[in-house]
Amino acid sequence: MGVYLNPGNEKFFQCINSEIYIDKTGLIHYCNRVLNSLQKYICMSRPRRFGKSVTADMLAAYYSRGCDSRELFEGYEISKDESSQKYLNQYNVLFLNMQEFLSRTNSMEDMLALLKNRVIRELSQEYPQVDYYDKHDLIGCMQDLYSEVRIPFILIIDEWDCIFREYKSETDAQKMYLDFLRDLLKDKGYISLCYMTGILPIKKYGTHSALNMFDEFSMTFQGALAKYVGFTEDEVRGLCTRYNMDFEEVKKWYDGYYLEDAGSIYNPRSVVSAMRFGKFQYYWNQTETFEALRSYIDMNFEGLRDAVIEMINGKEGVAVNIHSFTNDMVTFHSRDDVLTLLIHLGYLGYRSDESEVFIPNYEILNEYINSISNSDWGEVTEALRNSKEALKAVWRGDEAFVAKAVQNAHYESSYLQYNDENALSYTISLAFYVARNYYTVIKEFPSGKGRTDIVYIPRKEYPDKPALLIELKWNKTAESAVAQIKDKCYPKALEEYTGNLLLVGINYNEETKEHSCRIEQYTK
Repeated sequence: MGVYLNPGNEKFFQCINSEIYIDKTGLIHYCNRVLNSLQKYICMSRPRRFGKSVTADMLAAYYSRGCDSRELFEGYEISKDESSQKYLNQYNVLFLNMQEFLSRTNSMEDMLALLKNRVIRELSQEYPQVDYYDKHDLIGCMQDLYSEVRIPFILIIDEWDCIFREYKSETDAQKMYLDFLRDLLKDKGYISLCYMTGILPIKKYGTHSALNMFDEFSMTFQGALAKYVGFTEDEVRGLCTRYNMDFEEVKKWYDGYYLEDAGSIYNPRSVVSAMRFGKFQYYWNQTETFEALRSYIDMNFEGLRDAVIEMINGKEGVAVNIHSFTNDMVTFHSRDDVLTLLIHLGYLGYRSDESEVFIPNYEILNEYINSISNSDWGEVTEALRNSKEALKAVWRGDEAFVAKAVQNAHYESSYLQYNDENALSYTISLAFYVARNYYTVIKEFPSGKGRTDIVYIPRKEYPDKPALLIELKWNKTAESAVAQIKDKCYPKALEEYTGNLLLVGINYNEETKEHSCRIEQYTK
């Protein structure tokens, strides 16, 4: 066994030997179906920390010669497949982690030279009997080896797109890399399967792709492979039962990557961490700072900030056209290109049937808040920074402070038109944004004889916090808002919080351009 040629099964052994391993070996069934066919080229992209390398290690363990993986796969989904034993450990696997070669060199020429030299060295060590015509020609060496021993290759290329993330603006380096991959892979008889994994779909040049033989599975289309991207809802329910965790809380924090043919998909890194540590917090962003997101949402494209503000304030979907995206991290022509990149990076979910994007869960929502709070979005930034003091003012019944906080959160019409109670609702969400740390926030909550505009229900880990019933008015009075709460018996749905329930009325006067607030403790 080598480092690149037939790397063995140790890494996959570590995966299944971990405290939590979710069986994704069914992906091997699909790979076996397309072996030695025109569909043998698979590019499966998904966000960071979504199990890309685990999948690559699994395929290497299954196909690699020089090791016996029979027991490793026993009991897993693929072991029940009739093709399982036929292809097990029967191929020369060439496993290339492109990030490794990139991090050890300073140019594309050096990177490709290192890759070729290391792989050729292992080919000649494993098969010294082969008459290699040119030991400096990787493609020629692979052809010579296959011609003589008739054992085909399976190429597994992990982090295939790291070049486009590191060499973002260097088009010559990118083209050199794509040309190398095309020459290595396209129309080569020595390849039975090529599986590439990364974050971005395959880069396009003009109207063509250098790697147009690949079937692409990405966060905008995963098709039959959707359930292998992250954890499915059934898998997460099983983990919640095993670890005695609140499924609904897990869903709020880590769900949201909706994919056709699989439904809800959860962030595997975050779910595993939440189960192991028994705590809901921000795990995914521990591997990257919020500046990465900020650099994109700060771009000056018409409608981009409007879309972000609408989504952080609870809008369930914003229309997007994903088809103009050129699959790199620098070529943007519109807000839709930026939003499409954010889908692939995992910062947005995507519903293909509606062509809409949305912020998938509370964990990702926090990334947007951090980004905007450390940016320069005028009143929006200030409102987010000051939201903790605004919430404290609600708790202590400081009506003047709350009215001023809402006034400060009243952002300019350059973001959203401020002309009705719905716009006022967005402003309230910003003014009290930090409340999401303590409460479940529900808009248009059915209660009594109607619907309360916004309800804040304390999370069970914060039983000391008061529940909040907020009613909004436009060109009326804050007192009339509280009166409506009482007249329509809105508190009836929250009777368990009697004695620890605040009624909050907020009004905006269009003529004076001022907000007013009324806060009352509810008692029967």
